[in-house]
Formats: sequence, C-alpha cells, structure tokens
Amino acid sequence: MKSYLIVGIVFLVIIALLAANKKLRETLKNIYKIEELRKRVGYTLLLLLVYRLGCFVVIPGINPNLLGEGSALASQMDNNSLLGLLNVFSGGAFANAAIFALGVMPYITASIIIQLLGIMIPYFQKMQKEGESGRRKMNQWTRFLTIGVLLLQGPTYVANLYHQVPQAFVYGNSFMFTAYATVILIAGTMFIMWLGEKITDKGIGNGVSLIIMIGIVARLPHALLAEVNARFNTSNGSLIMIIVELVLLFLVFMATIAVVQAVRKVPVQYAKRIVGNKQYGGVRQYIPLKMNAANVMPIIFAQALMFIPMLFQKVAPGFAGAFADMTGVWYNITLAFLVIAFTYFYTAIIINPQMMADDMKRNGGFIPGVKPGKATVTYIDNIMTRITLPGSIFLAIVSILPALAMKFLNIQQSFAYFYGGTSLLIMVGVVLDTLKQIESHLLMRHYDGLMKTGRIQGRY
Repeated sequence: MKSYLIVGIVFLVIIALLAANKKLRETLKNIYKIEELRKRVGYTLLLLLVYRLGCFVVIPGINPNLLGEGSALASQMDNNSLLGLLNVFSGGAFANAAIFALGVMPYITASIIIQLLGIMIPYFQKMQKEGESGRRKMNQWTRFLTIGVLLLQGPTYVANLYHQVPQAFVYGNSFMFTAYATVILIAGTMFIMWLGEKITDKGIGNGVSLIIMIGIVARLPHALLAEVNARFNTSNGSLIMIIVELVLLFLVFMATIAVVQAVRKVPVQYAKRIVGNKQYGGVRQYIPLKMNAANVMPIIFAQALMFIPMLFQKVAPGFAGAFADMTGVWYNITLAFLVIAFTYFYTAIIINPQMMADDMKRNGGFIPGVKPGKATVTYIDNIMTRITLPGSIFLAIVSILPALAMKFLNIQQSFAYFYGGTSLLIMVGVVLDTLKQIESHLLMRHYDGLMKTGRIQGRY
C-alpha cells in the first residue's frame, strides 16, 4: 500500500507542475481553438485508446488468470532481456497473451529488411527512386514481408507460452489451436498497422511510432511501482534513493533531448538570378547535419547481434554465458563497440554527400569558401565524420545505461529500461516529432509555439 501511495504522489506532483505552467495552459487553449488540430488530436487519442484496450484482450482459449504478474511467463521476462524488451514495446500485451502480443515489431523488422535490400538489390534501389509510386510499392512489399515474419513469430510465441504456462491453455496446444492463435496474432498486428496509418493520415504525428511510444510509456507506472516495492522490501531501501533515481532519470532525459536535437548547420549560398523584374536566389540557407543522424537504428542492430552467442549455448556454454548477462563487462563492451560501428555504417547509408553536392550544384547553390563538386563532397563528408564520433559515443553510452543502472544502483530491470537503450530514444524522438507537428499548426495560424524561445526541431 505504501508503494502505491508513493507512485501516486509522484504522478500527482508531475500533473500539478504541468497544471501550474501558464504557458502550457495557454497552448492547450490555442490547440482547442483550432478546429482541425483539435480534431486531429482527438482522433489520435481515440485510436491510441483502442490500441490500449486491445492489449488486454486475451487470445481465446487461454486463461488470463494464470498470466500477468507473478506468473512463470512474467518471471521469464524478468530474467530475459529480449523478452522483457518485447513486453515493454508491446505495452504489456506480450505478457498478457493478448491479440496484440506481437505488437508492431514484426513490421519494424520487415521495414529494416526492406531498407537493407534497398541498399544491396538494384530492383529495390530502382523503386526507391520512383517517387510516390515507388514508395507505395515498397510499402506493399513491407506488408507482405510482415506477414512472413508473423508466420514465423506467431507459432514460436504460442510454443514458448505453452512451455512456460501449459495450465493456461484451456483446450491444450494442438496444431489447430496454434494455427488459429497465429491467425489471431497476425490479424492483431495488421490491425495495429492500420491504426498507425490512420493516425498518420488523419491524426497528429507518426502513427506507428506513437503506438510504440504509448506502449513503452504505459509500462512506466508498473515499472516505477516494481522499483518502489523492491526498494522498500530491502534493508537499504529508502525514499531518498527513489528521489535520487527520479532526478537521475530526469537528467538523462534532458541530456538525450539536447543531443537528439543537436545539429551542425552548414551554410549554403544560392546564386542571384534576375528573370524579368523578379530576383531569384541570392539568399543564404543552411543544411542541418544531425549529430545523431542514425537515431535508434544502431542500438537495434547491435542488440540483435548480441543474441547470436546464445545459439552456441550447448557447444560453448562459457562463451555464451559471458554474453548472457546484460550487466556483464564483456556484454556491455561488445554492445558499445557494435553501436559505434553501426552508427558510422548507418549514417553512411542515409547521408549521401555526393547527392547533396549534386542537388546544390543543380540549384545554383554552393558552400561559401568551398568549390562545387568533389571539394563540396569531401567537405560534407569530413563534417559528418567529425560530428558522428560524439553522436556514436553518446549512443554507446545510452545503450549501456540500463545495465549501469542495474549494476551500480540496483535498479529493477523493468525500470532500468527507461534509463537508456531503444526505449529512451524512441520516447524522446517521437515526442519531439509530435510536438513539432503541433507547433507547426499553431504557428501557421499565428499562435505562439510550444516554447517561449526557439523552435522544436524534431528529427530530420
């Protein structure tokens, strides 16, 4: 009861601080005044509510009373970082054996595969250059591949669930049950994708990203409650330690926001042209090169590779055991190195200095003091190499922060996920993107933005 009271007080304090902010109250009033923005925000909240309700609808044929907290499946997720992370991304639906148990992760996996194919296979490279029609084809291929991924993950999920809690299967785990449960899981993921597309089209923000974020945020009260319980059930537990953890979490969020928005502005001067009585060009603009251009992708790639040693558990148990503990030294050193390597790799893929130099030359632009052509390519490439180094080190630190929080502060695994890794970057990136869109609507109607000074940059 004491832990529930503390968690309740924490959230009441946060709500009170927000309510006391005059600027926030004025912004909410302005949002309500704009009819289109009001409808978009309401539509987004409604579809997110539908998603959250679906996270508690259990697959027919499974007893929900034998799942959730305290069950064998919950214990396995507490001891397995991958399953715990999947449960965080699904908003708890993974542990509930809900129809949305697999969430949008199969779609994310398919998107990454298609993106990599666009680098290696000429057919997909051609589609990427076809504009809107090519984008539609790529989306169609992604959907088909998502179903293929689900056909593999669905039966695996059901088999793992039966292995952990066989008594929860009311009618046993026959082939027919696995087949229809897999169909339900496929339908659930495709429905989530549909919700995401509708939010993107008629709501505010990126739909799929918002669904992932709302699933992560939904686990925060439960994770905080588990942390409070763990603190007060131990001899060294105290309210001071919980306050210290919350202050550190706040500082981590602030530092992440600062680095995510950090850009290196490269000035571009456009030549002056006079056509008739009108003047074109002659203005200076900037190319914003982000310090963290790769965003969360290097951590996702690195964490995927970190599970490869588990395949050698029977052949080389010592080697596999060294990488089984996410708080171990070798695990975190290897993870940090992979994140740095993938940051450079992914940044090189998405940032093309040659294309940027060609576009500038085609539009009559040039970087002051730098010759057009090869010199411009080298200049941009050198800048990206320099700013990617601190960005990659930042991502490496973020990737191992949960392990450091567990190792040195004895923070519970479910709460430690919010100190770094993909959860932290997704929350920060999605919130900034959504706020940027809301701010654009406000500024377009001549209202003040969300901040007293400056503008929200979001992700480019």
